[in-house]
Amino acid sequence: MITKPHDHYREDIPGRADVADTPELLDYYAQLDALKTGALWTVANKIEPWHPKSASVPTLWRYRDLRDHVLRSVDLVTPEKAGRRVIYLNNPGRQDVSAAVGWLYSGLQVMRPGEAASAHAHSASALRFIMEGSGAYTVVDGHKMTLGVNDFVLTPNGTWHEHGVSAKGSTCIWQDGLDIPLVNSMEAGFYVVHPELRQAVTHPVDDSTATWGGVALRPQIHGAAGTWTKNYSPLFKYEWAPTYDALQRMASLGDSNPFDGTLMHYVNPLTGGPVMPTIGASMQLLRPGEHTLAHRHTGSFVYQVAKGRGFSIINGQRFDWQERDIFCLPSWMFHEHANASTTEDACLFCFHDLPVMQSLGLYREEALAENGGRQPVA
Repeated sequence: MITKPHDHYREDIPGRADVADTPELLDYYAQLDALKTGALWTVANKIEPWHPKSASVPTLWRYRDLRDHVLRSVDLVTPEKAGRRVIYLNNPGRQDVSAAVGWLYSGLQVMRPGEAASAHAHSASALRFIMEGSGAYTVVDGHKMTLGVNDFVLTPNGTWHEHGVSAKGSTCIWQDGLDIPLVNSMEAGFYVVHPELRQAVTHPVDDSTATWGGVALRPQIHGAAGTWTKNYSPLFKYEWAPTYDALQRMASLGDSNPFDGTLMHYVNPLTGGPVMPTIGASMQLLRPGEHTLAHRHTGSFVYQVAKGRGFSIINGQRFDWQERDIFCLPSWMFHEHANASTTEDACLFCFHDLPVMQSLGLYREEALAENGGRQPVA
């Protein structure tokens, strides 16, 4: 939904709290405070802003700067002692909740061949996006998925899940994305370790994609899969090759979105909705030389560069990125993306909290009207 700028956002229009302190009022406030209460007009402008003012700041995490530090953790801690060997991304404006942006957490996890983390479950919804290596796998409620670079896998909230790398594989690094800060803000977080530390694989390996992998076809199925009633996608793994192929086919039509290029959402094949109730994900393709127009919307976004190189401008600040770099987009900040190559595609994987925004009726979008839809760079 594109909305137009609203004049009533202007700071110079009356209608906001504007009460000057007096000795009598200060004494009154102290009396209210003693009763564990307060006067709304003293906080109204803060708790009811004209528009979203994110505490998060646009941030770029360059993979070339992080990779050696992520790998060094292999020699310093074991998965058994650390629980999960992860270096998390700490937004300067959200350090109090260890978030990458908004209420979203992100981290880089590393595992060597033959290593496996113990099976566990938690209230937070989670996803993985494979960055490098071979032989990685995830087991979710008895479903084992083998994973390659740029594959995307779900571990929905409440499911037993564990990760590892086969003995014949190579050291793997992947990005974890979770809604831990959101769940904690609602004071609803639980975490439990599997009583046997490992779960049994009770389905054929990669049965999820074998059953639900058709992008445009919904299978007629029977058995347990035919009675799926969970509120998350039964397709746990979304592979890179068919994703990129679908993007290329769509891009070949030449009718890209002026704000997002060629954008496709990962969906629940049963409903067409988001993959999980609180976290959605997408992949977008920028054709050679493509530079999108600027817009802003509610919602927090974590991007990972799956292919190519380019730059994004967020609230007038330019961030140059290349493969495996990660950057974040805070809520209600103007942004535009550009492919720096004139011959190769650029692809951006993204996970976000749009399912929450949309289900609560909080999503709003606005195009930049000035300067031909392009931001001046500070």
